[in-house]
Amino acid sequence: MTALETEQLLTELEPVVEENLNRHLATADEWMPHEYVPWSLGRDFADLGGEPWEVAQSQLSPIARTALEVNLLTEDNLPSYHREIDRAFGRDSAWGTWVNRWTAEEGRHAYCIRDYLLVTRGVDPVELERARMETMETGYEALDKSLLNVCAYVSFQELATRISHRNTGRYTEEPIAEKLLSRVAKDENLHMLFYRNIVQAALQLTPSQTMRAITEEVVGFQMPGSVIPGFSRKAVQMAKAGIYDLRIHHDDIVTPLLRQWGVWDLEDLDEDGERAREELAGAVAALDSEATRFVERRAEAEAKRAARQ
Repeated sequence: MTALETEQLLTELEPVVEENLNRHLATADEWMPHEYVPWSLGRDFADLGGEPWEVAQSQLSPIARTALEVNLLTEDNLPSYHREIDRAFGRDSAWGTWVNRWTAEEGRHAYCIRDYLLVTRGVDPVELERARMETMETGYEALDKSLLNVCAYVSFQELATRISHRNTGRYTEEPIAEKLLSRVAKDENLHMLFYRNIVQAALQLTPSQTMRAITEEVVGFQMPGSVIPGFSRKAVQMAKAGIYDLRIHHDDIVTPLLRQWGVWDLEDLDEDGERAREELAGAVAALDSEATRFVERRAEAEAKRAARQ
């Protein structure tokens, strides 16, 4: 089967994009970020005659602080993501309308989480700003992903972000943070549904080409926050805490989406499509095995710590 060019894909999938854009606009609840920030807890920092930040001022645990920083800096790198999706989708028709709506909603997440953290003195504002500058200067490079690769990647990424926000909120054991991150997670879920449905339509339109894109994004998946300073170390800390780990990635992100898309039962694949599906099966099996080993090692480490105590 001949692969469709980008312009063909944009044209053929446009009705699906418009339908899902309208569904999103009808479904998404309006919410006001200022209602999720405890402004009464705010006070001046040092340069205005107030107090400089000290770790004792934060009511968050070290891991909760790390997770919130990662979540915020991921959202905060929005200009880079907008550039990449705008490049893939263009600015015309429902595609362009969606890009702008998505960008506006993601931007709301970033400044709401930032306001919460600064008002509550949850994290070191100096280190946070330095990390923000470094992250945005690095940017996010999607390596010229194709339209289908972008849609497949963002389907996984939005669901992963939703799970990460939700689990971070629970881990904080702080009611306002949990309420805020739960609200953000609802938006991320709606974003995932949009992209998931586009991929579903693409599988019907050009199954082998879309199967190849899905496989590539599962095999090479990285969270957009990977450009954050110290991300690897912070990701390990979050994994050990159970906020986001390989088992979650396999069970709650990759497996549900592949099942929803029906990739294992898909027919009419050409030779490359079948080869891509075989590669996908191997990658998912390897991910499952790696996740099992990680969970076992984590349990062993926890048992050893408990024994020492």
